[in-house]
Amino acid sequence: MNVTDVYEGLTRSFHEGNASDVGILGIDPIDRSIDMALNCLVVVVLINTMISLGCSMEISKMKAHILQPKGICIALLSQFCIMPFTAFSLSKVLQLSPIKAVTVLIAGCCPGGTLSNIFSLALKGDLNLSIVMTTCSSIVGLGLMPLLFFIYSHGFPGLEKAVPYAGIVCSLIMTLLPCFVGIAINHYRPKYSPYVKKVGVCILMISGVFIFALSYISVGHLLWMIFTPDILTTAALLPAIGYALGYFLAYICRFSPKCCRTISMETGCQNIQLCIIILKVGFAQAVIGPMFLFPLVYITTQCCEALLIALCFRCYERLNSPVEEDPHLNINFIQPEEVKEP
Repeated sequence: MNVTDVYEGLTRSFHEGNASDVGILGIDPIDRSIDMALNCLVVVVLINTMISLGCSMEISKMKAHILQPKGICIALLSQFCIMPFTAFSLSKVLQLSPIKAVTVLIAGCCPGGTLSNIFSLALKGDLNLSIVMTTCSSIVGLGLMPLLFFIYSHGFPGLEKAVPYAGIVCSLIMTLLPCFVGIAINHYRPKYSPYVKKVGVCILMISGVFIFALSYISVGHLLWMIFTPDILTTAALLPAIGYALGYFLAYICRFSPKCCRTISMETGCQNIQLCIIILKVGFAQAVIGPMFLFPLVYITTQCCEALLIALCFRCYERLNSPVEEDPHLNINFIQPEEVKEP
């Protein structure tokens, strides 16, 4: 049984009472040119993001963390144990249909993304540790992601043979190679790294606008299928649980508060670009339907929750910081010397 059979057989469970006889879920296949353009843009965004990430890494700092791998091991444990199990549990508890479940599993099993580096900086975490953890999770994910999908897909009827393992491996390779290119640029030509990152930001902004526009043209009329209670609940709970459990695991392992905040962000933030690539490359549009937009919903809740955590942390830090005395008010008055009488 392949994923198309599962999708067709469980049409009603995707959205009860709204299935029609016009194709799968009444979804007409989008124009091939638009679909191809979306695929190309998503690949460009992923490659651009990983090159920029590589340009932010220094081999000497990577070696320092690799020689003391406790933080990396805890981060990998959080990333590839907590998040996949949380995604699986939410899919079961909320009784998601197979297509929804496989989408949530893909998001939960993805390695750490560049957003974790940004939010670690906002929380005054260990930025070097965050970057090293993101890279290591991407490398380890090459073997662990297919294994995790193989294990968890057996929990849903019909998904055992539906997971696109070849697409996952190809997507991971597309993730790692640009990252190594960025590391090489930063190591051998460090003066070019700032320019590469600036160009990368411009490309990301332009590509993002086109991706949103083409996505709306292609499946904009199906957005209502994404904004369902089960999907919104899953998108909200998955990163929140990741942030909380990642911090708790680092805390009981006696990491410093700075590293705890870093591991928390690394656990709750996934590589959404990679998730989109897997959904777009591994599944046909007629099969995945509007669920390829789930990563956009997920990244929105992920960012909102991380920003809220950062805001709470900054407020807490300000309230508990020692009050500094105003130097203008701390004036030592010099007593005039007594005038000695002659």
